[in-house]
Amino acid sequence: MKIFLDTANIELIQKWAHTGLIDGVTTNPTLLSKEDGNPTVAILTICEMLPLGVISVEVTEKEPEAVYMQARKIAAFSHNIAVKIPCHPHYYTVIKKLIEEGITINITLVFSLTQGLMMAKLGAHYISPFVGRLDDIGSNGIELIHHLRHMLDWNGFETELLAASIRDTTHFEKVIMAGADIATLPVPVFEQSLNHQLTDKGMEQFAQDWKKLNISRFP
Repeated sequence: MKIFLDTANIELIQKWAHTGLIDGVTTNPTLLSKEDGNPTVAILTICEMLPLGVISVEVTEKEPEAVYMQARKIAAFSHNIAVKIPCHPHYYTVIKKLIEEGITINITLVFSLTQGLMMAKLGAHYISPFVGRLDDIGSNGIELIHHLRHMLDWNGFETELLAASIRDTTHFEKVIMAGADIATLPVPVFEQSLNHQLTDKGMEQFAQDWKKLNISRFP
């Protein structure tokens, strides 16, 4: 399973980029607006930090033709860019055209099984269902991940399932079990998932027991 960081913060990405655990980064206009400086410079920096990763960058234009032109310009930033386009019928023709031109597309704001099906039929490289936002309105985000996984496998689609809007470690573990290809995590959730109180407790106990031997050097 691949893990992406859901952030545009250069320092936080740099902190984890070298570990081999991070396979990409997802950004969006909201995340970029939280950071100082030029968004284009930030995106190029992130692409260089993870040259083998996938860096998702979302369009900001609204009209289909403007979305098409902007998507082409974003894709030209780097070889490892995936252009994020909202899952809206206004953009279906644009999405199809971009995919035919060989541009990697990540369909964002997916909230239903049928939306996922339509995007897979168009050949989208990634679909991003939003788990937390579905839970917010009383729907079951994890259930959608299960359904999308079944649909993709049943039909033999190559589209990868990218679980987004993950709010906590419970969400993360559930999307792992649901068979998502990728989970994109806020950095606090990613960091929290690496720790467990029983690991810390066990390490402390082992250290205390070792001291009882009064060995100054080992091995």
